[in-house]
Amino acid sequence: MFKVIKTENRARRGEFSCPHGTVQTPVFMNVGTQGAIKGGVSAPELRELGCQIELSNTYHLHVRPGDDLIKRRGGLHKFINWDRPILTDSGGFQIFSLAELRKIKEEGVTFNSHVDGRKIFMGPEESMRIQSNLGSDIAMAFDECVKIPSPYDYVDASCERTYRWLVRCKEELERLNSLPEAVNPGQVLFGINQGATFKDLRIRHMKQIAELDLAGYAIGGLAVGESHREMYDTIEAVEEYMPKDKPRYLMGVGTPSNIIEAVYRGVDFFDCVMPSRNGRHGHFFTWEGVINMNNAKYAEDDGPLDPRCDCPVCRNYSRAYVRHLFKAGEILAMRFGAIHNLYFYNSLMARIRKELDEGSFEAFRAEFSEKLERRV
Repeated sequence: MFKVIKTENRARRGEFSCPHGTVQTPVFMNVGTQGAIKGGVSAPELRELGCQIELSNTYHLHVRPGDDLIKRRGGLHKFINWDRPILTDSGGFQIFSLAELRKIKEEGVTFNSHVDGRKIFMGPEESMRIQSNLGSDIAMAFDECVKIPSPYDYVDASCERTYRWLVRCKEELERLNSLPEAVNPGQVLFGINQGATFKDLRIRHMKQIAELDLAGYAIGGLAVGESHREMYDTIEAVEEYMPKDKPRYLMGVGTPSNIIEAVYRGVDFFDCVMPSRNGRHGHFFTWEGVINMNNAKYAEDDGPLDPRCDCPVCRNYSRAYVRHLFKAGEILAMRFGAIHNLYFYNSLMARIRKELDEGSFEAFRAEFSEKLERRV
C-alpha cells in the first residue's frame, strides 16, 4: 500500500495506494469537514486545484446528516461526487474540543451534540461503524486528544486507554470490512500517537502502536497551543520509532513552514483548515510570504495576488479587485481566498515532491521555510 521511492536524509518521497487511487507523498489533504470545503469550492474544482485526498470528519457527519443516510446513498464518495481518496478523522478531537459536557469511560465517551444538545455515545466501535458507513479509504482510530499542558499522570493514563481503544478499533474495522454490505471493504486504519509534549510517553506509546502493524501512523495532539519548537521536538522524538514502510501523518498541521519542517523530519501526510480559513478572511499565502488583502496598499494594485501562481484567481483577477470584494463583503471574496490558498498548498506539496525527486529538498528548505512564514 505504501512505498518509499526516495529519501533525502529523513525526508521521504513516496506513494500510497488505496481503493480510490494512488497518492503521491508528501501530500496535503484538503479539509472538507462536513463533506464540503468552507469557502464554496466544489469537488470537481478540488481536482482542478490539485487535491489528491479530501478529509472529512466522523463526528460532524454522524451528527448531520447522519452516516446511515450517507451509506444509503452509496457512501461519502458518491454523496459528495469525489472519486479520489478520502480520509475520515475519528471524531475524537471534535468531541474533546466542541462538547462542553462529556464523560470519559473505558467504553468510550458520552457527550452532548454541539448542534442540538442531544446526548451521544461514541467509543472505538461506534467510530469505526460510522467510518465504515461513510466508506472512506482511511479511517482514523478513536483517541483522546488531551490539552497541552496537562498533568503527566493524566496523559500517561490517557495514552494507555487510547492504546486499548486502538486495539478495539482494529478488531472492529476488520469485522466490518468482512461484511457483505461494507461500503468500502478496502478501508484501512491509521493509529494515532499521543503523549502531549512528554517525550518518554510519546516514545512508549509509539512503540506500542507500531506493534499492531497498521496501515499508517499519525502524530496527534499537536497544533493545539504548543510552540513550534515543541512540535518539532515531538516529531523528532517519535520518528525513530515509526515504521519506515508505513506513511506518517502529522494531524492538523499547519503553516507552509510547518509542513516543510515536518517533511524534513520524515512526515508524509498533512491536513489543516488554515488555507481555506485564512483565505476567507483575506490572508493569502504566496511564494513571497503571507499578504493581507484588506490592507489599503492593494486598493489600486493591478497585479495578481502572486505573480508566481497560476491559480484561477491569479490568472484572471487583480489585487485591487480582490480587495474590493472583501471590503464589499462579497461571498466571491471568500471563495477566491479558499481557491487560491488551496491551490498554493497543493502546489507547495508538488514542489516539495519535485525537490525530493531531484535531491534538492534541503536547498529548497533553506530558501523557503522562513520566507513563506513572513508577513509581506
